Amino acid sequence: MAGVHLESRDRAVGFTFQVLGELKVFDRGQGTVPVTAGRQQVVLAALLLESGRLQNCDHLIRLLWAEDPPETARTQVQICVSRMRKTLAAAAVEAAIETRPPGYVLQIDDEALDLNVFRRTVAEAAALGAGDRTAEAAALLRAAVGMWRGPCLNGIPSDALARVAEHIDEERLAATESFIELELSLGRHHQLTAEIARLVSDNPLRERFRGQLMLALYRSGRQAEALESYREGRALLMDELGLQPGEDLRRLEQAVLTEDPSLRLERPAAADLRGTGQPLGAPAPDLGPEAVADEDGHPPARAAVPRQLPVDTADFVGHGQLVAEAEGVLTNTSPDRAPGIVVVTGRSGIGKSTFAARVAHRLAESHFPDGQLYCQLRGGRADPVDPREVLGRFLRALGLPGPAIPDSLEERGEIYRSMLAARRILVVLDDAVGEEQIFPLLPGGRSCGVLVTSRARLTALPGAHRVTLDILDERGSLELIGNVVGADRVGGEPEAARALAAAVGGLPLALRIIAARLAARPHWPLASMVQRLADERRRLDELTHGEMTVRASLALTYDGLAERDRTLLRLLSLTKGSTFPSWIGGPLLDAPDAYPYPSDLMEPLVDVQMLDVAGVDATGELRYGFHDIIRLFARDRLAAESDETERRAAIRRVGGAWLALVCEAQLRVLGTRYFDGPAVRWSPPADHVGTVLGRPLEWLDTERENLSLTVESLAQEGEDGYAWELAVNLAPFFETRGYLDHWARTHRKALTAVRRSGNLLGQAALLASLGSLHLNRRNLPEARLSLTTAVGLFEELGHTKGLGLCRRDLGLLERLSGHDTAAMDLFEQAERHFGDDDPWARASVLVQRAVILLRRGDVGRVEAELDEALGIWRDLGYLGGQARVLQRAGQLHLHRGQPGDARKVFTESLSMVRDDGDVIGEGYLLHDLGRVHARLGELTQAVSYFNRALAVREGILDQAGAASVRVDLADLSLRGEDTAKAGGLLTDALEVFGRLGMAEEQERATGLLARVTAGGAAEGR
Repeated sequence: MAGVHLESRDRAVGFTFQVLGELKVFDRGQGTVPVTAGRQQVVLAALLLESGRLQNCDHLIRLLWAEDPPETARTQVQICVSRMRKTLAAAAVEAAIETRPPGYVLQIDDEALDLNVFRRTVAEAAALGAGDRTAEAAALLRAAVGMWRGPCLNGIPSDALARVAEHIDEERLAATESFIELELSLGRHHQLTAEIARLVSDNPLRERFRGQLMLALYRSGRQAEALESYREGRALLMDELGLQPGEDLRRLEQAVLTEDPSLRLERPAAADLRGTGQPLGAPAPDLGPEAVADEDGHPPARAAVPRQLPVDTADFVGHGQLVAEAEGVLTNTSPDRAPGIVVVTGRSGIGKSTFAARVAHRLAESHFPDGQLYCQLRGGRADPVDPREVLGRFLRALGLPGPAIPDSLEERGEIYRSMLAARRILVVLDDAVGEEQIFPLLPGGRSCGVLVTSRARLTALPGAHRVTLDILDERGSLELIGNVVGADRVGGEPEAARALAAAVGGLPLALRIIAARLAARPHWPLASMVQRLADERRRLDELTHGEMTVRASLALTYDGLAERDRTLLRLLSLTKGSTFPSWIGGPLLDAPDAYPYPSDLMEPLVDVQMLDVAGVDATGELRYGFHDIIRLFARDRLAAESDETERRAAIRRVGGAWLALVCEAQLRVLGTRYFDGPAVRWSPPADHVGTVLGRPLEWLDTERENLSLTVESLAQEGEDGYAWELAVNLAPFFETRGYLDHWARTHRKALTAVRRSGNLLGQAALLASLGSLHLNRRNLPEARLSLTTAVGLFEELGHTKGLGLCRRDLGLLERLSGHDTAAMDLFEQAERHFGDDDPWARASVLVQRAVILLRRGDVGRVEAELDEALGIWRDLGYLGGQARVLQRAGQLHLHRGQPGDARKVFTESLSMVRDDGDVIGEGYLLHDLGRVHARLGELTQAVSYFNRALAVREGILDQAGAASVRVDLADLSLRGEDTAKAGGLLTDALEVFGRLGMAEEQERATGLLARVTAGGAAEGR
């Protein structure tokens, strides 16, 4: 019976997915389906271990990147899921990965996964054993363990998932222990001795296996070997863990010594199938919280859980009392308290940011489980971060899509406080310039905490508790030096160590710098560093005097660098971002020979702690960063040691390098170059560019801060030619991702520069791009002013492409204003400007014009022009354009009474926008699919799509869109004669339509409400 029962569970006759060993997927012919190593493996493995259950996207992000995900993490997960869907579909694998906010569910047959079959088999064996069918239970368990092909998820590239797999491996061991025990009870000790000995060798600390080996040896007449096995186990436990064997093993030893009659096998013993390990048949360890479904069966949306804290410094020392003091304020649970606010102040280099990171990490999970927000406010620089921009970042991190973020500081603050009101979140604001920068960023509720660092005391911040950091005392200084160079070296030269601590005045930054030099030179005695400091007496005398003490310490390291390293350090101070990529050293030094390993330029500076390694980005590129004080020091050296010609040339090369990469990214995403100007490019070698831009949109997300700050820096430096061209070529990316704030800020800075220099082409290009920005924000008067001004400049310059772009956008403006005839005239002018040389731009005109043609009923022309646009964008590889055309094509099919065809293209377009992370497009397409199903009479499916569309629209604060969906839901409710529900939906929708002046939508809703009223009157009669 057992053999027949298990045959259907053999991997070779039907498993589709294998996790008991290496992760594998099999097609119907039992061939292996390739799964891309890395992130795709991790995502598929996590979905398989919880098949049929919702996997939160935040949980998948933690599995991939632990607590340090890139800003593009959610997009990368979406791409992984999309590619996995395509892989499974191409291999005809019967599996579906469904998107259910806030994550994904893998739907497969239970028999398709070997782990499910293993667990079911173990549970059946337990039932057989409970019914005294010992032999059958043992055979079933042995066969179940035989399904394993190695450790669970062997080689999976995720530490977190590997830990989950270890728990599953425990199930295998527990099942093995159970069938061994069952077979021992059946008198098979002679046959089992060698097998159990191998298990003990593989698991030497597992006492149950050792006890089973002792019992098998004893029953086989090998008493001395049984006792020797016990002694080996005892010695191993003492050596490895300092522990004696457990009570069960000690009793067994005593029983063997005394030849206890209870060890004899007189009758089959009742076997404990569960043993001392994990219960057999237990479910897999929980991989994440499972959402509770709503009444329609859809899981509710979960708020994003941001984890933005910088890394905690391992060598943090001292300030124990102040840490406790800060934690006490932040964790005060008194019901009448205001939000806990701690302000950490102190001189430059004292360790404010390090202190804040330590406190924040200690409290993150225990007291602020809903997330931690972090921003470096750049208070020590000339361009501190605007609180409006910080709110934009925080709202994104909290899950609000870019296009849904309002423009004004006040509105952003209202949404921010609302989103934090019922959540326990810690807000860390590093290096604040003053109270004015902080006030808009404070939560309103009592459940959150705020941790601020600043050079200023911020005495006007109400209710704040101030923590002032001072220098480390001798004990703390010696501990810090010992953490870096090793406690043995400090213990070997205690007097020299104390002299070093005194020489730098206990300043943490200076201590770390000097200790790092000693760590890099293990052959130097500590006394030699004391002597070197003594040689610089005048400068060392200033170590106790404010900021110059740090510069003096930095100069000791700087003077020991090679000339090229000193030059690079000075030029790196021209960068403005908090981190920068390794390739930037090439253009700074004009060193094309630095590739393919540009990080080699940076490492000498890392070795002496003048640069910090900030991590590795999604492309595998190393990233670096400055401590603020070191950046200031490098700028001082730049002013003192580099002439203006060297500085200006480096600025242009870096601007040209960023521009070259942005234009290449455009070509890879759009299939074309958006707007070429005269600025000279500086490009790394093609192979390195290919590595950096392997995923262009992810690269943009990673470098968004650097790109924006580079535009601003170029504008400030008077390099307006580079500034405007970089800004304009960034605009398509900012639009795709909804980064409207970055779009506006870069263009304003660049426009000031080109106006100052009289650069007409730059002015025209920037104004045209700003016109597109105003259209995105539906600010039609500003859009008209910008675009018409740009038209005048482009006409003066005779720039046909610029004229085409402006007239295309003016056509859109007229269409949105209801002036279809004027719009068509402008579209035709734009088409003539573009001609045959710019098919991409022509396709954009065709898609815009299709809306008007469809309104006019010119179906044939719409179909022809959409086919042409789709062909153009497919040839160019522009996926976003293809999705846009397919949506228009679906609307055309509906217009022609072809809902089946509409459903097909809407579904294809929906998959594409989800892969791109386009939440706005997803909302529109879900609504479109609801209308298709309603047209087909499939009302249950229609309601499902409308509800999902409503959730998306409400999630991005799209009131008009949500109201439109409610009208369609009301229409379906009327079909089902649920007039009460329809009336509530229509009343809500009419309030929005009236407030926004949406006359056409208001008319339809009013007509439906009249039917509701008429139905109610009929019931009354």
